[in-house]
Amino acid sequence: MWRHIASNALTFLIVLLFLLAGVVAWGNREYTARGPLEAAICLQVERGATMRGVSEDLAARGAISLPAIFRIGADYADKASQLKAGSFLVPAGASMEEITEIVTASGQSTCGTEIVYRIGVTRVLAEVRALDPETRQYEQLAQFDPATGAPPQAYRQQRAAADTQYRVVVSEGVTSWQVITALNDLDVLAGEIAQVPDEGSLAPDSYQISPGDEAAELITRMQAAQERILAEAWAERDEGLPIETPQEALILASIVEKETGGYDEVRQVASVFENRLERGMRLQTDPTVIYGITEGRGPLGRGLRQSELRAETDYNTYVNAGLPPTPIANPGRRSIEAVMTPAETDYIYFVAKTLDPRDGHNFATTLEEHNRNVSAYRALEAEQAQ
Repeated sequence: MWRHIASNALTFLIVLLFLLAGVVAWGNREYTARGPLEAAICLQVERGATMRGVSEDLAARGAISLPAIFRIGADYADKASQLKAGSFLVPAGASMEEITEIVTASGQSTCGTEIVYRIGVTRVLAEVRALDPETRQYEQLAQFDPATGAPPQAYRQQRAAADTQYRVVVSEGVTSWQVITALNDLDVLAGEIAQVPDEGSLAPDSYQISPGDEAAELITRMQAAQERILAEAWAERDEGLPIETPQEALILASIVEKETGGYDEVRQVASVFENRLERGMRLQTDPTVIYGITEGRGPLGRGLRQSELRAETDYNTYVNAGLPPTPIANPGRRSIEAVMTPAETDYIYFVAKTLDPRDGHNFATTLEEHNRNVSAYRALEAEQAQ
C-alpha cells in the first residue's frame, strides 16, 4: 500500500512540476510579448511610487493586461527596487519587459511637459516644451532669459503644475562663472552659490532637477561627474603624451573645447596642440588670451587687439610657453577624451576654413602651407566685409 501511495505521490509531483513549468513559461511569454497598447502614452511616475501602483496605472490605461505578471517579472529581473520618478514615453505595443526597462533605467524623463534651463556660452534660456506621445515631437510653448526677461504665462502655468519635469542643460565650453551666475538666477532652485567652483571642474551635461533642490547640491553632482569622466579618460590615455597630470589634461581639453566648439575635428585639434607642446612651441591660441581678459565672465564681444596679444599675462599663450595655469572653460567628455587619445598627425597649425565655424579647419604641417590657408581665410573676411 505504501508503495502505491508513494507512486501516486511521485506521479502527482511530476504533474505538478510540469504544470508549474508551463505556468512559468506562459508567464515569461506574457512578460516579453507585444503589449496591448494601441497608441503611445506618457506615463507619470511620482516620487515614492511602487511597482504595484505603476502596474495598476498601466493596466487602467490599457498598456498591460496582467499587472501581477508585470510585478513578478520586474521582481524576477531585480528591477522592482529600481523604479525611477519621472515622465516616461511608453510606445505602442511595448512589452511588459520593455516598460519595466523604461521606468527603471536612467530616470531621465522622456515625455510630458518640461522646463529646460539651457546654460550656453553666449546666452541662458528657459524653455517650456511638451512632447506629443503620438508624434514624439517637442512643441515649444515659451522661451525667455530667466535673468532679464519676465516669465511668460506658459512658464508660470507649468511652474504651478505638479507633474512638470525640470532639467538644467550645461553646454560644453561654458565657464564656471557662467554656470554659477545662471543657477543663481533660477527660481526653481533653493539657496545661492557664493563661491565660483574651480574652472573646468563642472561636467557639461543634462541634469534632472526638482523644485526646491539646493543649487549647491547640483554643483556637487556636476563636479562628481567631471571627476569621474576625467579619471576614466586618464586611465585609458595613450602612452607618451606631453601631459603629466589629469589637471594638465583638463587644461588642454578646455582649450580644445574652445577651439572646436564641439564639432568633429576635436582629435585633430588636440593633436596640433600636443605636437606643439612636444616641440616646445607656444600654443598661440586666442581663447586663452580672451580668458585672461574676461576671467571667464562671458564672451569678449569683440576681436582681440594686437596689444592684448602681446600683453604678458598668465593666460597669454602667444607670450608664454606651455599650458596656462588653469582651464579656461568646462570641457565636455569628447574634448577630454580627445586629448587623452589624439589623432596621429604631424599638424602644428590650423585655421578656420570659412567664416562659419561649423565648416571646420584647414590643417597644416608647415608655416608656408599655413600662411596660404590664412590668406584664403582673410580673403573670405574681406569679401564678407564688402
